[in-house]
This record gives sequence, structure tokens and C-alpha cells, in this order.
Amino acid sequence: MGGRTLTFTKMHGCGNDYIYFNCFEDPVEDPELLAVRLSDRHKGVGGDGVILICPSEIADAKMRMFNLDGSEGKMCGNGIRCVAKYVFDHGIARKPELKIETLSGIKTCVIHEKNGKAEAITVDMGKAILTPKEIPVSLTGEAVIARKVLLAGKEREITCVSMGNPHCVLFGGDPDTLDLEAIGPGFEHDPLFPEQVNTEFIQVLDSRTLKMRVWERGSGETMACGTGACASAVAAVLCGYCPKGEDILVHLRGGDLTINYTDDRVLMTGEAVEVFTGQILDAGC
Repeated sequence: MGGRTLTFTKMHGCGNDYIYFNCFEDPVEDPELLAVRLSDRHKGVGGDGVILICPSEIADAKMRMFNLDGSEGKMCGNGIRCVAKYVFDHGIARKPELKIETLSGIKTCVIHEKNGKAEAITVDMGKAILTPKEIPVSLTGEAVIARKVLLAGKEREITCVSMGNPHCVLFGGDPDTLDLEAIGPGFEHDPLFPEQVNTEFIQVLDSRTLKMRVWERGSGETMACGTGACASAVAAVLCGYCPKGEDILVHLRGGDLTINYTDDRVLMTGEAVEVFTGQILDAGC
């Protein structure tokens, strides 16, 4: 069998696991096909997708993220924390503050170090986008906040936010009672969202605590979504559930993230964990 051996690192943030490749050392060809093959949890390595850690001319590193269906995503909140950890821990750039290039722009990552390793990362995710055509969502007005619309076959009240990718946030009861496998695709592929959408189902526990489940475009339900946690905190502030400018704890199925939203930026703080390294034979996918 022909091909070459590729080394990968499995990492996760709050259970949102990806397969990472260090492209400073060895470029990866056809990452879309690689993501489909390796993300399978029965016949592959298993993960929510593949992330490439690449050289950048304008930052300390560049992140490219591919969902398990092979589509390329513009941003991944849990993924960028893991990229920053890898860059710091593996000596690519040993700085207390790292710049990571993404398709959604350059993000600043502050390293919280313990015993010489990055234990947690705070990411400046930039300004939340509320303008419908920039999200995008096919609705009029300056913003979509607690608006009732026909969505996935029912009238629902939604708030829409972009954190570099589109999000639709709904508030209600305990999200653990929902059958996301049944209802998630209806949100993801609704014509209201021309580029599909990530959907967050939120229960407000108190003025500074949210509980969240997420259905991600291209991946289905995941254990966590960093940009989704950011969008949910933004929506909670806009809808009057939480105060602006204060820390909001978001409970996800795989762990917790702390979000702080102001008019100028959204800060996200959470863990980044290296699980194991391995090798696979790249036989041309």
C-alpha cells in the first residue's frame, strides 16, 4: 500500500474533540477528505473534525478547521483554544499572548499557564455581529432579538448572532429533554439561513448561568461549541436574562465555558486538553 505516515494529536475543549495536524512540520493534502475519513468514531480516529495548525505570515499560527462532513468552517472557539495550547506547549511560540489567524480574522489568545503548560485559554473572539445580512439570516431589521418566526415547521422565538459563523439561539426549558437528532437538521437546513446555521437550545439557570445544547452545521450535536457559548451569552444579555460586561458561566455537555460580553468584544475562557498523539497512513484518502 502506498502513501505516507502522518502524525496527529487528539485534543479537546470541553469534550469538543478534533484531530490536529502540525503543518509547520508536514503539510496535509486534501484535508476535506481526511476529515471525513478520520472523524468516523467507528472506522477512524474519531472526532468532530480535523484542524490544521499552519504557518502564518501575519500571526503566530493559522488555524484551518474542517467539519466531519468535510466542509471548512470559518471559526471554532474550542478549536482555537487547543491550537493556542499546542503552539505554546510545543514551543512554536512561547508567548503569554498569541495571535492565531482564522478565516474570521486574527484572534488574540491569552495563556493561563500551570507547570509550564497552557492549562486554560482566554480568547478575544471579537465583536458580536447582529446585522441579519452579515450573520446571515434572511430577515429584515437591524437585529434579530427574541423575534417570532416560522422555523423548522413551527413558530419559534429566536435571537441570531454571528461569532464568525452563524448562530440561532432559543430559550426554553431543560435542553436535555429535547431530541436533537430529530429536530436539529430542520434548523440547520431551514431556508431562513442561506449558509445553514448552528442552533443553541438554552435554559437560563440564573442571571449568570446558562445550560446549553448545540446542533452544529456540518457536525450535528457536539459536546460543546465555543462560538455557540459566546452567541448564547450574547443572546441572553440582549434578551435581558443576564447583565452585560460580567462573567456568564455556560454549562455544556462536555464542560463549562466562561463568557464576558460587551459592545466591543466577547471574551471566552475555558480548558484546552491534549489527549494523545498517533500516526495514520495517508493513502490518498
